[in-house]
Amino acid sequence: MGLKKFRPLTPANRFKALPDFAEITKTRPEKKLLQPKRRSGGRNNNGRITTRHIGGGHKQNYRLVDFKRKKQGAATVIAIEYDPNRTCRIALIEYTADKERAYILAPIGLGVGATVAAGKGVEPNVGNALPLSEIPLGTSLHNVELQPGRGGQMARSAGAQVILNNREGDYALIKMPSGEIRRVHVTCKATIGQVGNVEHMNVSSGKAGRSRWQGVRPTVRGMVMNPVDHPMGGGQGKSKGGGGRHHPMSPWGQLAKGFKTRRKHKPSDRFILQRKNATKKGVM
Repeated sequence: MGLKKFRPLTPANRFKALPDFAEITKTRPEKKLLQPKRRSGGRNNNGRITTRHIGGGHKQNYRLVDFKRKKQGAATVIAIEYDPNRTCRIALIEYTADKERAYILAPIGLGVGATVAAGKGVEPNVGNALPLSEIPLGTSLHNVELQPGRGGQMARSAGAQVILNNREGDYALIKMPSGEIRRVHVTCKATIGQVGNVEHMNVSSGKAGRSRWQGVRPTVRGMVMNPVDHPMGGGQGKSKGGGGRHHPMSPWGQLAKGFKTRRKHKPSDRFILQRKNATKKGVM
């Protein structure tokens, strides 16, 4: 996947960098693997806005991606497709035995004609899903389960990967991109390889209109609001929160910098062996 840049003939094209979609081989999705996707506009069942800056956008259908990889047998990749619901590409596979089709996440190096499989005893090749107990140490993984049979939940976005560091008893030690080391049961499945579309992080829309196509509405800084709308608002001219120094915070008073929002006693703490950025702080 590469990026396509434009001649700066207009202000919108000056910094625009969009994906070239060179890896896409099929433009129409598989109808049987589609599901209607309703838009909420950021509102809950009471009609109140619970998530700001959401609304509008192009109509989309949800692609039913197989995160569990429970079906046994070999399958052939017949197409690489675009998915508007995620940052990575998806691969359409067809099982050899019964010709059933499914979507999986497309890792780097998986092309049309490749063969993938899932289950115990399969080779640790790119695109294959197998238990952590059978994967060689040091392998790059994606779509990793947190609980056996629940389906992959970790490392699913574009360019994401985790590393299988070690195994201790019934648990495997997974190193996250943040540096955090997490324990995952060895019966959990993971898929070999790094998620594709690595250049997604360098995409620049170039104009506000493209964000609106994606359902993202404008964001207004709290500093330019009135005091009734935001704690940092008010003041004569440009000021740091009503004329005096004010710590950055959300509209509801939640501190935005340095304040830890994770609960002190969370059930998943026992699976975290080393916190992220532990090397900087010198703690485990």
